[in-house]
Amino acid sequence: MQVRACMLADLPAVQAIYAHHVLHGTGTFEEVPPTTRETEAHWRHIVASGGFPFFVAIEGDAALTGERVLGYASAREFRARPAYRYTCENSVYVAPDAQRRGVGFALMQAVIAHCEAQGLREMLAVIGDSENRGSIGLHGALGFSHVGTFRNVGYKFNRWIDVVLMQRTLETRAPPAA
Repeated sequence: MQVRACMLADLPAVQAIYAHHVLHGTGTFEEVPPTTRETEAHWRHIVASGGFPFFVAIEGDAALTGERVLGYASAREFRARPAYRYTCENSVYVAPDAQRRGVGFALMQAVIAHCEAQGLREMLAVIGDSENRGSIGLHGALGFSHVGTFRNVGYKFNRWIDVVLMQRTLETRAPPAA
């Protein structure tokens, strides 16, 4: 497995992975999967707005057998207001048949390292479903702490769903002088 920056050619696989989670999971509250064109717009926004990371984990060799995208992870601005400029929010999704193989962990390590290199201070995880043990466990293993739960704020698959909030400090240095 290799982690690298997501490229335009990876986006159909990224879209398919996310579509699976939209249609079958509660980690996202979207109910209709975005199209590949919408996925591309989202990707372009992330990489163009402040140099945020968008990585894929792949297996295979492009020259020999072709590459397969196993999952993806990104970070983006938490909120648009300037006071939040040192805080980001992450996302991570793994193909169903690639889960529990360290894919999400490797992706998130790369995202965290990139955000630290950019001088960001805090990373937030907004996790759909308090029963989402995979994502909660992944973030915990990466040093995130549980900081709160919004109860019953989403409604999907005929049930009310919580949102779990987790946070990790990336940098402890003071912000630059204004």
